[in-house]
Amino acid sequence: MAGSNYFTNLSDASAHIILISFIVYLFVNLFENMIHYNIGKFSNKETRLELPSRKDFIKIIVVMCIFALLQGVLTVYFNTYFKKRP
Repeated sequence: MAGSNYFTNLSDASAHIILISFIVYLFVNLFENMIHYNIGKFSNKETRLELPSRKDFIKIIVVMCIFALLQGVLTVYFNTYFKKRP
């Protein structure tokens, strides 16, 4: 399977890109997601900034981690893809 070969051949540089991309995504998007959470929670009222419940916060973090990992993997994949193109 071609996809499995790709992941077994990840270089240290690729793993570094995935890690950095993951961390930056989490840091930047945590603030954005808190704003979106509050806009949704107070959509018919004056928007305030409140932390979500522990349960909602865990859900937000899990979804963010999934998308952060996906962003890192896709960044490495497309970077490699476009380097190989003539």
